[in-house]
Amino acid sequence: KLILLDSLLQEIIHLSLTMFKRKAKEPTVFDDVTDGLKSVYKEFLLPLEKEYKFHDFHSPMLEDADFDGKPLVMLMGQYSTGKTTFIRYLIEKDFPGMRIGPEPTTDTFHVVDYAEEDGKIPGNVLAVDTKKPFTQLKQFGGTFLSRFECSTTKSSVLKSVTLLDTPGILAGEKQSLNRGYDFTAVLKWFAERADRIILLFDAHKLDISDEFKQAIESIREHDDKIRICLNKADMMSHQQLMRVYGALMWSLSRILGNPEVTRIYVGSFWNQPLQFSANRELFEAEQEDLFDDLQGLPRFATIRRLNDLIKRARLAKVHAQIIAYLKKQMPMIGKDSKKKDMIKKLDQVFTVLMNEEKIPKSDFPDVNVMRKHLERYDFSKFNGFDQKMLDKVDKMLSEDIPRLMSLIPHEEREKTLDGKSKVVGGVFNKDGLPVGTGINEGIGEAGWIVSGEQHKYDEVFNSLEQTAGKVTGRSAKEEMLKSNLPSKVLGKIWRLADTDSDGMLDIEEFALAMHLIKVKIEGNEIPDDLPKHLIPPSKRSGANIFE
Repeated sequence: KLILLDSLLQEIIHLSLTMFKRKAKEPTVFDDVTDGLKSVYKEFLLPLEKEYKFHDFHSPMLEDADFDGKPLVMLMGQYSTGKTTFIRYLIEKDFPGMRIGPEPTTDTFHVVDYAEEDGKIPGNVLAVDTKKPFTQLKQFGGTFLSRFECSTTKSSVLKSVTLLDTPGILAGEKQSLNRGYDFTAVLKWFAERADRIILLFDAHKLDISDEFKQAIESIREHDDKIRICLNKADMMSHQQLMRVYGALMWSLSRILGNPEVTRIYVGSFWNQPLQFSANRELFEAEQEDLFDDLQGLPRFATIRRLNDLIKRARLAKVHAQIIAYLKKQMPMIGKDSKKKDMIKKLDQVFTVLMNEEKIPKSDFPDVNVMRKHLERYDFSKFNGFDQKMLDKVDKMLSEDIPRLMSLIPHEEREKTLDGKSKVVGGVFNKDGLPVGTGINEGIGEAGWIVSGEQHKYDEVFNSLEQTAGKVTGRSAKEEMLKSNLPSKVLGKIWRLADTDSDGMLDIEEFALAMHLIKVKIEGNEIPDDLPKHLIPPSKRSGANIFE
């Protein structure tokens, strides 16, 4: 009997282990980052959000369209700062519903999107179209939806990116009370889903109104997406521009609360002649930097969504712990007085959780906003702490997210091969006069660009010690060091100029070296390989300098 009982026990243990092994879930295999993000959100994070009413406190539930949509560029600013003109400048064409003027003209949230035919879609229609990421805007009411619309037009730019023009903000506090909807809440909703937020300032109107200050504060947590532009800068002299630039930086540092200096792109974003052309090169360089940043949005859109999901998960975890802690503290009797006391001392609750759970202070939500939301709820009806739910989110962050990140390089390569990695068309085509600058000066010209000043370089060359009609590094060193460039840079210039790689420079190669020194001193970069148009005429061997 004992042998039979022992055999039976061994069989039970074996069956139990087999069942346990069958229950162990294999890691999900993701073929696509976007589909993977949808999957892990719905499986791990969404249940936690629902359990602790995250959507009522912070942000609505994410829909599939929030993961699938094109990058969104959102423009904000006070009235007449050039927001609509900026969009017109980007796509280089008019669009339905476009109104431009010195008075407040844009009084709606105006989406500009791609379509084969020009058209307009009202906000109420957009809010019920499940193919577009705007269905959750119904929560802001009919007044807002009547101030929300989409214009469609055929533009290559809009195939890769969606643009959003926001209402111009007036000065004074009353304006925020007369809109009929929560303006800052709508801005915050769009800011969470935007890939870039462009804050436009008029160089002649730097005063920041009460509502604009509230608007900036509502999107401050997305400071990595914000780009600040000082528009209409061509209407002032160089000295005036320096003063305005400094004043704007000082004002923004107080509102954004960043210890770092915020970069401000200076320019005049329209197709009219510059009134003060002395800053032309500055404006063109600033514009190129800004548009390069916008042009790369399709490539980095997936990374941005991944980053936003991680931030959302961290906030959802902290929110769950706050709600569970408040529930735990509720007594059987005197619930109302205890609720008021905990709301009043919510900052102390945050401190307790910070110390007990080792949560960074920056992960906690705004205490005043949290207080306002908590007033509407009965704490005793909150759900208690569920460690398993938090463990699932931790697993998502530690295992599933890294696996999704490993797929990003492959997707980026595919986008590049398909031509979908950057915005094309409109201002992004970068049309310009066929005149190169810096290292590109002379491209396409029949003559050698160096020959223009070669007579000066030849005089220097003839004054140096030569060996068989060439100068060595020793004899050229003193002349080249007069440029005050680092030895490493001069070494690179020498390598490029020594086109026949014999360790010495003939008269043409020396002229080329002096030209490259001049290019570098003027603030341009020296390439790793010598461009074909700079090859000395005697060294070309039939090379096509026009390529």
